[in-house]
Amino acid sequence: MSDTSVGQSDQNSKGPLAKYEPVIGLEIHCQLSTASKLFCACKTDFGALPNQHTCPLCLGLPGVLPVINKTAVDYAIRMALAVGATIRERSVFSRKQYFYPDLPKGFQLTQYDLPYCEHGHLTLDNGRRINIERIHMEEDAGKNIHGDNASYVDLNRAGTPLLEIVSAPEMHSAEEAVDYLRKIHAIVRYLGISDGNMDEGSFRCDVNISLRPRGATKLGTRTEIKNVNSFRNVEKAIAYEIMRQADVLDSGDSIRQATLLFDAASGRTAQMRSKEDAPDYRYFPEPDLGPLYISSDRIKAMAALIPELPEAKKKRFQDDFNIPESDAAQLTEQVELAAFFESVVAKVDGKVAPKIVANWINTEYMREFNNRQSKWAKPILSSDALGELLRYLGEGMISGKIAKTVFEEMLENGQSAKAIIDAKGLVQISDTSEINSVVTDIIAQFPDQVAQHRAGKPKVFSFLVGQVLKVSQGKFNPALVNSSLKDALDGDARNS
Repeated sequence: MSDTSVGQSDQNSKGPLAKYEPVIGLEIHCQLSTASKLFCACKTDFGALPNQHTCPLCLGLPGVLPVINKTAVDYAIRMALAVGATIRERSVFSRKQYFYPDLPKGFQLTQYDLPYCEHGHLTLDNGRRINIERIHMEEDAGKNIHGDNASYVDLNRAGTPLLEIVSAPEMHSAEEAVDYLRKIHAIVRYLGISDGNMDEGSFRCDVNISLRPRGATKLGTRTEIKNVNSFRNVEKAIAYEIMRQADVLDSGDSIRQATLLFDAASGRTAQMRSKEDAPDYRYFPEPDLGPLYISSDRIKAMAALIPELPEAKKKRFQDDFNIPESDAAQLTEQVELAAFFESVVAKVDGKVAPKIVANWINTEYMREFNNRQSKWAKPILSSDALGELLRYLGEGMISGKIAKTVFEEMLENGQSAKAIIDAKGLVQISDTSEINSVVTDIIAQFPDQVAQHRAGKPKVFSFLVGQVLKVSQGKFNPALVNSSLKDALDGDARNS
């Protein structure tokens, strides 16, 4: 079987994982959100007309000299500090030689044997510590556009500052790789050094994967899947490549080191080229750039700008708001979502428990946010609007069912919760005499269910509650309905 052919096994099967251990490392490419490129003053704006943001240096013309972007270096320092990496006082840029149409100089300026930092780490949700071997700075390449029986080159992206974040080959499943990727993605966005937009290529990764027999310590031959730009595709690409490599090994063939592309439509990898090693790139120090020196004072200045990071914020949310780890993890995955949650909690002013706020945001709010493909720059509802709605719920003005109805109305017509509640007369009824009257009628209407309840079938009670709330069109206070019905049933039982 060719090592680029389709795996024949069921990709959902655990069979190969019983025999082989996957070993996975990620090389993450993160564009930095600087106003200009790494070595020139051209803009980094996404979406401009092709080749609009270029200059003689971007175009690889002779006689030009690169100048390092100070902000890019500051952002790089912040990333190193966020993952506990060791920052070198002196690092060096090198020329990485390769010849593609989107690289007009014929080389890429990057860091090779002396990157600016090494030896970071982060901890996965399962408690495993994954080492980060190195982070280095480099310039991005341009972009090839294929179509109309021709290929075109857009060099707007060429020279955009990148961080390449290289993990150790220490992950052993697609789930671990995606968890690691999500954590790095959250960190760069919390730091404010990258927009992390995977659709626009601001955050993408190369996946290195090999298999070895269970119990073995020697690494197998790896393949590299290039430029995967979504969490879902990383998961799918790893799952497919595990199955494909297992099929190759089971057939008695050997894995050939290669660079692969992942086709999301077919869910398969395909060979792009044989894999290059360092000697193929003929690295040598960039003669037009001196060494990069990073002083301890500069590191201290950047350390003072590090905000509360996702793991610390998750722990604080658990402690301060008494919410489960799972809720805190969801709320802190996006920096804007975490800020939104805290803003809503402040708005409800203690009338609703933070746990209820978390539930509403993680379920009702985020479902609609995602379904409507909303962005945090213009969310479906402001934190003030949602906070007002939940405060009315906490005060007993409306029931949970009515709150969901009002929420839907707010999304559709943009009115405030108060305006909708007043216009439709949705204020919750807490008049016990009115509730007791309806409870009495329901007990009379459903004698069989009342008998079943008294015979020890507790589920019937929920049915009777539902009938009372149905009569009130959801306006009765559910807690008072429960209390009234329980008192009526228990009283009737004592009197019978």
